[in-house]
Amino acid sequence: MLSTLLAFFGACTLIAASPGPSTVLIIKQSLRSRRSGFLTVLGNETGVFVWGVVAAFGLTALLAASEAAYDVTRIVGALVLVGFGIQTLRQARRTKEAPGGWEAAEKSGWAAYRGGLLLNLANPKAAIFAVSFLPQFVPQGAPHLPVMAGLAALWAVYEVGYYGLYVWFVGRMRAVLSRAGVRRRLEQVSGGVLLLLGARLALES
Repeated sequence: MLSTLLAFFGACTLIAASPGPSTVLIIKQSLRSRRSGFLTVLGNETGVFVWGVVAAFGLTALLAASEAAYDVTRIVGALVLVGFGIQTLRQARRTKEAPGGWEAAEKSGWAAYRGGLLLNLANPKAAIFAVSFLPQFVPQGAPHLPVMAGLAALWAVYEVGYYGLYVWFVGRMRAVLSRAGVRRRLEQVSGGVLLLLGARLALES
């Protein structure tokens, strides 16, 4: 059991270290404040847990098997990413026009949490990955549903700690990153990356 858990957490580390839309959003929100960054992490990991539980019930297998269902989820996810990208570029423009308005533009806690949750739930790859990843670590003969739900919870809690380090590091660099020119460029880069990820998801077959 110990070796299985060690392998599971090692795999979780590799998953979290792979850059993706959630990483971009977490870093972007952490540039605003540690509170916004951490609440975005909590929203994202709520999505991870939800997909894990859905996978435990076998529902994500239906998404994987149905091309139409996957395509609908893919297009919705692409629209969400593009929406976040456009919003970020607009924020960068407002920062340029009113450099002192950075703190005033900070999102509410609910908005930050909701953004992380929405981005994760709108990602069909997260759903497919959950159904292919979690069953590998269910011990033979163990009850499938409770063990997969427990693994999903462990996965989410582990990533809260992992991405919490991102939030902490960005917070430590805040004195440098909060300069108007630097933060505007970071917003522009974040917005551009989100737009590209959205476009790539939309064009995938």
